[in-house]
Amino acid sequence: MTTTARSAASGQSHSETIPYARDLPVVRECDVLVIGGGPAGIGAAVGAARAGARTVLVERYGFLGGNATAALVGPFMTSFSNDGSRQIIGGVFDELIRRMEPLGGAIHPERVRSGTAEAGFYRFGHDHVTPFDPEVLKVVAADMVTETGCALVLHTSFVDPIVEPGPEGRPATRGAIIHNKGGLQAIRAEQVIDCSADADVAFRAGAPTQKGRESDGKMQPMTMFFVISDVDDAAVEAHIRAHPEEEGMLFHGIVERARAAGTFPLDRDKIGIYRTPEAGVWRVNTTRLLGLDGTNADDLTKAEIEGRKQVFALLGFMRREVPGLGNVRLREIAAQIGVRETRRIVGEYILTQDDLAAGRHFDDVIALAGYPMDIHPVDGAGGGIQAALDAGLRSADVYEVPYRSLVPLEIDDLLVAGRCLSATHEAAGAVRVMPPCFAMGQAAGVAGALALEFNTTPRRLDPAKIQTVLRKQGAILA
Repeated sequence: MTTTARSAASGQSHSETIPYARDLPVVRECDVLVIGGGPAGIGAAVGAARAGARTVLVERYGFLGGNATAALVGPFMTSFSNDGSRQIIGGVFDELIRRMEPLGGAIHPERVRSGTAEAGFYRFGHDHVTPFDPEVLKVVAADMVTETGCALVLHTSFVDPIVEPGPEGRPATRGAIIHNKGGLQAIRAEQVIDCSADADVAFRAGAPTQKGRESDGKMQPMTMFFVISDVDDAAVEAHIRAHPEEEGMLFHGIVERARAAGTFPLDRDKIGIYRTPEAGVWRVNTTRLLGLDGTNADDLTKAEIEGRKQVFALLGFMRREVPGLGNVRLREIAAQIGVRETRRIVGEYILTQDDLAAGRHFDDVIALAGYPMDIHPVDGAGGGIQAALDAGLRSADVYEVPYRSLVPLEIDDLLVAGRCLSATHEAAGAVRVMPPCFAMGQAAGVAGALALEFNTTPRRLDPAKIQTVLRKQGAILA
């Protein structure tokens, strides 16, 4: 193994290298290894284990949930058709929510309508969102995963894939090198599912990937989520009733006046807040970190430092200027920056904006979704769903995700699920949200298990077999 030295000041590569090689203990062997315990990883682990595979899930934090817990991203965006007429994402996602409800940890999306405080007062694209408590999610997700017999390995980071010659002449993944308090170790696996969100496994295995916009590689901005308490719920709702033009652009008038006066601390045109299941407690989705790459540690460091500064600047503005927020207290800042976009694989099929607009049917459909294209600009204050609509980026009320978009080119026995699927920048701007990621992960897990059962590669697996098992597991494909 050769490691490239980098400057501590700049992070730039130098020509100097050092040799590094050692024998590593194989600490586990399994059928399906899932890398990453976010929404896609939870879905993949449960799907694979329930399909009969010996499954291991590796997660770098001490809990599951990924962006939903570590980054405090929420609520879950819609799991219904965009017109709100029917639920289209079931399976692991729906089971998780229904198990959280009795613990006070979620409100099922069937009971949450657009234009409400829980939907951030948005109308379009936010019907049937799912408010939830990240702490309850951590508990329920761990229970769901371990109940299946899946081995859960927390506080453990992915380092590199184990890649060996495959049966069809292409390289194939055969596990991963990991690192935890026990040092560098190896896990052997017959199938690997990359749920890293950044296509880390696929990229390091040599699969082709792309990053950001096809034209220039620029990516959507990051956001540091935080949670506030002591919100005067009635005063916030009274403000939106008095300013119906601000539905979907909450506090836009206040922000624009402050921007004109040079007193608004962020490059945003509104303040996005969402009420949680707890009265007076809201999530804030407003900070904006532009021009940074979520696969670069130096950029992530900048985002974490600047993101927290923006949180306190925004808190001060809220207390001074915003109705209902004059006495808010900071309850929590996310443990990590929220990243919307980095790498995507180039797969057997690249999902496109036209596919979503047409609601195109795929014979190998493995997930449905209804969230519209939601693209935050790489620079500037605006963006989001309305900006995508203004740019002509529309999607059908229901659209499909094909299995082929989870299968990377050039590498066998590897599947990818989550926002790093094979899709264009525009299409990924819709399917990147968490409910579709649960569905894609569950499909990838099932496919990994079935590839072993039928002694084939995921690339050659009959999608009809995946669909049959997914339906038995409660997924919605019709």
